[in-house]
Amino acid sequence: MFDASTYSGRRDRLISLLAASGAAEGLALFLGAEPSPMNYADNCHRFRQDSSFLYFFGLQLPGLAASIDLATGKATLYADAPGPDEVVWTGPRPGPAELAAQAGIESVRPRPTLAADARAAKALLWLPPYRAEGRDELAALAGIGAAEVAGRSSLPLVRAALALREIKSPAEIRQMEEAAAASVAMHRAAISGAQAGMREYEVTSLIAGAAYSAGCQLAFPIIATTRGETLHNLEDRNELKAGGLFLVDAGAETAEGYAGDLSSTFPIGRRFEGRQRDIYELSLAAQRAAAACVRPGVPFRDAHLAACRTIFDGLKALGVARGDTEEAIAAGAHALFFPCGTGHQIGLDVHDMESYGEVWVGYEGQPKSSQFGLKSLRMAKPLKSGMVVTVEPGIYFIPALVERWKADPRLASFVDFAALEPFMAVRGIRNEEDWLVTETGGRALGPAFDKSLAAIEKLRADA
Repeated sequence: MFDASTYSGRRDRLISLLAASGAAEGLALFLGAEPSPMNYADNCHRFRQDSSFLYFFGLQLPGLAASIDLATGKATLYADAPGPDEVVWTGPRPGPAELAAQAGIESVRPRPTLAADARAAKALLWLPPYRAEGRDELAALAGIGAAEVAGRSSLPLVRAALALREIKSPAEIRQMEEAAAASVAMHRAAISGAQAGMREYEVTSLIAGAAYSAGCQLAFPIIATTRGETLHNLEDRNELKAGGLFLVDAGAETAEGYAGDLSSTFPIGRRFEGRQRDIYELSLAAQRAAAACVRPGVPFRDAHLAACRTIFDGLKALGVARGDTEEAIAAGAHALFFPCGTGHQIGLDVHDMESYGEVWVGYEGQPKSSQFGLKSLRMAKPLKSGMVVTVEPGIYFIPALVERWKADPRLASFVDFAALEPFMAVRGIRNEEDWLVTETGGRALGPAFDKSLAAIEKLRADA
């Protein structure tokens, strides 16, 4: 947990931003997360605090809520002292007053009094909920139907919280450096430990162990797969076979809740074979092209399009694609090989603030493209110093997509399907880094991690 002044300072800046938007009265409500049962009430997943609550209040315990009085600036923590029955299972925990002091909160009230305070408020502001229990409590506090809660969330609160959270402080950047370092260790464990004949879950165990050894948790479920063409493949029973590729998408989460998100692709044998080498080199070129656009004022959409052009030009050189590159991209033909986006913001959430709504987090209220591929770009708006984004273009050969493309003459004109066929065995390749936007450009977070073809083959040779 950061110093109490960090949280009080964040709340003060939030109030100032809301006042500037015309929201000068009422209560801003923040509900902490509750335990999430795996299969019955007392058998729960690891507790993870709501990220907005964590950002403004810093307390990582269940059963909490808080409010900020926009007229007075006073923050109130709603918490109950742990009872003797609870202590038996959890051990001693700080009382409400101690928790409030840790977060610089002026007032403490019993948790059940939140309902009366909400009824007495001139207005209630809340962020869009993403869990049913939070939605239902907000509905009860506001006296509205559960179906109305998301639509009546406060846009001024969304925009003010977004403006604060997307610019990372030096302390947050240090946390993200730690997350990136642990994430690099996770990927190195996979590259060094994977062997033909293993099952995917055995590699997953190596990756998870590296995160826990670094004092971290998993930022998201590990993707460790021989089927790299499936973007979020969570199957883990397949056998690793020599001659194939293995794709890992995994990241660590620090004790303060900050995430890393890296991807790597490596040969299951000692070397990349045949067409794997060409596509791997092309994927790295696309990542370099996108990363070169990471600097203040540049729309992240430009980084995405730079990756798209690099991929299409490279596939033209390999005889797979054809035609004018700009025309192909305008038509969306590149999405046969790159059907997703180049990246997203990252911070306390691996897809930072995604619950606030992509239209604001990634697009500043502007409409998204409806074109296949481009519509999956989560982040398009201009970059600012202090943002952290992932840079993760990939190249994928997806059989079902190829069959669909063949049936569309407009798109098929950009592809030589006979030349494409030998590349289908490559399946999919993705390499990903977390990039901080600096005042003059950008830099990758974490320790140096050389993913050049030669460096990865060296790691595999030493495995």
